[in-house]
Amino acid sequence: MRLFGLVGHPLTHSFSKKYFTEKFDKEGMADCRYELFPIESMEQFRGLLQANPELEGLNITVPYKKQVLSFLNDTQHIPVSLDACNCIRIRNGNLIGYNTDWIGFSHSLLPLLQPHHTKAMVLGNGGATAAVIFVLQKSGIEFTIVSRTLHHNSGITYQEIDEAFMQEHTIIINTTPLGMYPRENACPEIPYPYITSKHLLYDLVYNPEKTLFLQKGEEQGASIKNGAEMLVLQAEESWRIWNEI
Repeated sequence: MRLFGLVGHPLTHSFSKKYFTEKFDKEGMADCRYELFPIESMEQFRGLLQANPELEGLNITVPYKKQVLSFLNDTQHIPVSLDACNCIRIRNGNLIGYNTDWIGFSHSLLPLLQPHHTKAMVLGNGGATAAVIFVLQKSGIEFTIVSRTLHHNSGITYQEIDEAFMQEHTIIINTTPLGMYPRENACPEIPYPYITSKHLLYDLVYNPEKTLFLQKGEEQGASIKNGAEMLVLQAEESWRIWNEI
């Protein structure tokens, strides 16, 4: 039995298990199984691997996309400036790291961009943010990280956002878990009245389908997109990696 899985915490409502289980059923792959591995700290990671020697691949989700880097035997497939891993290929006991988030995000975001989408504000600064920043840099889009507290004197706080900043930054990307089930009534504290039809709001959250962040943007006439397509694209890229010869 070929075993794959997802490591993170919590994993109560996992996209990956449902997606891959349905994929295996649909394609008649009875020898494949995808399981959830919720661990409360990365100290449990080695034990997880030892207890499941048949593992061939893992997806990594919050809050371990950065912490897992120190466990990898090979990081050459992760772009140098992308300090996060969400996909591991296991071969002969070696952990080979990849990042498929940036591929999913890139293919999901870029077709939506218009000529006036030249500057972005990135809400949050966690593990998922790394892939977003990588794609923006690769695409030549200026960006500013917005978080509750400053990190290494970079970015700004939510309190510093004013009307001029909103008008200039017409791409707004939420990388925080705000609005995700079961906290649907939460959203990033940005001045939504300043959003216009020129704005594009992208939320990495996919459950619910339309978060409060996206609802508020849509009410102002903005274009909106959730993270569902990104998840599918990164999952398929993970599957391709796990099946490389």
